[in-house]
Amino acid sequence: MKQIFDNVSQACSETVTRSYSTSFSTATRMLAPSIRQHIHNIYGFVRFADEIVDTFHAYDKETLFNRFEQDLENALNDKISLNPILNSFQYTFHKFKIEKHLVDAFMHSMRLDLSKSKYLTQEEYNNYIYGSADVVGLMCLTVFVKGDRQKYEELKESAMSLGSAFQKVNFLRDLKADFEELSRTYFPNTDLNELDEVSKQKIIEEIEADFAKGLSGICKLPVEAKFGVYTAYRYYRKLLSKLKSTPSLEIKNARIRVPNYVKASLLARSYVKYRLNLI
Repeated sequence: MKQIFDNVSQACSETVTRSYSTSFSTATRMLAPSIRQHIHNIYGFVRFADEIVDTFHAYDKETLFNRFEQDLENALNDKISLNPILNSFQYTFHKFKIEKHLVDAFMHSMRLDLSKSKYLTQEEYNNYIYGSADVVGLMCLTVFVKGDRQKYEELKESAMSLGSAFQKVNFLRDLKADFEELSRTYFPNTDLNELDEVSKQKIIEEIEADFAKGLSGICKLPVEAKFGVYTAYRYYRKLLSKLKSTPSLEIKNARIRVPNYVKASLLARSYVKYRLNLI
């Protein structure tokens, strides 16, 4: 039965979410069942594309990426794929009528990671962030509002800002790996060899502005999505707080993390705020 294959496909996307990100997986579990699986389906797709360009160093990444991109196109056109991750994504794509240009923009930014290692101008940086993060936020927002275009347009800018904030926090956290292992520099006009407190603070202020815009949108999300997205927001805000208090030299030489007991505490407090209608 086709339904068995679809169930297996979606189970694969859920496994990808749990395996690659404990924080995101926990936040996703706070979403209503009606939308939770679809966020797994989106995450599985974007994670696999990202893995190709970031970690498959022993293989021809460009060939793998080209093949993945063609398989994606076939999945969206045929409404089925023997790749279970793409099969589950195409289901969500069609069910919620996700705009194709969002998918194209994401794949364009991922393709840049195959060859581009420095973003020298603000325009280049903004375009990369849009494709690698903002559009993922918009895909998720499409699911959250369940086709309500008026609500989508109302929350579009805040969803993009939240996606930007998450991505920039990841960039700051992963400075060492991106620079030393992948030879990438995302932040423009920033010499990572000479990263100082002034440069770090400028980046953090930019992220905090994105978070402020993102929070304004979280408060207006449908009830099915609000708690899960707020939980993710609190996790990333805590990570930014740790980065803010960590000397720039240490950020360059270590990967900053939020301990599991702190995550548990954040989850509990987020739940109290949610139940008291304080978000």
